Amino acid sequence: MAILETQAIGKQYELGEHTVHALTGVDFAVEKGEFVAIMGASGSGKSTLLHLLGGLDKPSDGEVTLAGQRLSVLNDRQATLVRRHNVGFVFQFFNLLPTLTAEENVALPLIIDGQNLRKHQPRIDAMLELVGLADRRHHKPDQLSGGEQQRVSVARALVTEPSIVLADEPTGNLDSKTGKAIMELLRRSCDELGQTIVVVTHDPRAATYADRVVFLRDGQIIGDISCAHVHRAEQRLSMIMSAMETLQL
Repeated sequence: MAILETQAIGKQYELGEHTVHALTGVDFAVEKGEFVAIMGASGSGKSTLLHLLGGLDKPSDGEVTLAGQRLSVLNDRQATLVRRHNVGFVFQFFNLLPTLTAEENVALPLIIDGQNLRKHQPRIDAMLELVGLADRRHHKPDQLSGGEQQRVSVARALVTEPSIVLADEPTGNLDSKTGKAIMELLRRSCDELGQTIVVVTHDPRAATYADRVVFLRDGQIIGDISCAHVHRAEQRLSMIMSAMETLQL
């Protein structure tokens, strides 16, 4: 069953006298518990698609259905609540509040939703443990490395048990070793927690952690390959690189 689905979504922007077609007629679906990577060159529409999937922006045409809710029929407040209760976001630049500790940043979605933190403390503790930061819970972002800050953002995305986690270039600001650790963490959350994940990335190695890789070019999906049956990372990488060569990406 699809937890997230689009029907012929498009997005246009007015740039002076010109209309820029960021996305055109995109049909896309993600099954519950699936890990999907979206790849494409800069300007291909990857981040635009992710923002539409998460309800951060509205399509110019077409429909996004998230956790059974058609976003086009919701007002802004309703859309905000659907997003808050169903989507966890991981961003390239971490987006942590500098005045809050790691634990407080993880708990932030619960605070915004007016939840009783004492009731949810076991979940907060479990997320800090999952990302390996239980002993750093009282540190503020400027006391954490870039990799640790991104781990905090992953824990924050997972703490509300969302229907889906959307990650926009989550390894983009990290060195290769730290980026590998973040992708392994997302893979674990999929395997151990049953989390559904969609990652936008330009890095073929990051995409090897996904069950499926979708390729974008000029705002359209031009390829879609399944890697779920391939267990070795080297073979997955070879499949992805071969697809990119065939698609001329």
